[in-house]
Amino acid sequence: MRYVFLVLGIGFVALGFIGAFLPVLPTTPFLILAAACFARSSPRLEKWLLQHPRFGSLLRGWRERGAIPVKAKLMALGGMAIGFTMFWFGSHPGLWLTAAVALIMLTGLVYVFTRPS
Repeated sequence: MRYVFLVLGIGFVALGFIGAFLPVLPTTPFLILAAACFARSSPRLEKWLLQHPRFGSLLRGWRERGAIPVKAKLMALGGMAIGFTMFWFGSHPGLWLTAAVALIMLTGLVYVFTRPS
């Protein structure tokens, strides 16, 4: 199982790296998953992620308190607003699809904003 978690962790780091450059794909959730996988497979890679200069404090805050910084919450809100706007104007969806997408996004926002900062 160690190798499975190692491969998953590397895959999640790759997705997080891609997400750092693509506005549609999130970075931090993939790195949280990678840290969890590395905790079960590679203490060295786990330590590397937790001490990373850019993402380490976010990952440690999540691990210790389930915390999301206010700046990250606001970025999530902005990203979802932009994403919904692009979805709305780019595809001209029907009422039910619009409502479903809005409900999913609002559920995510409620979750993010109810975490400690």
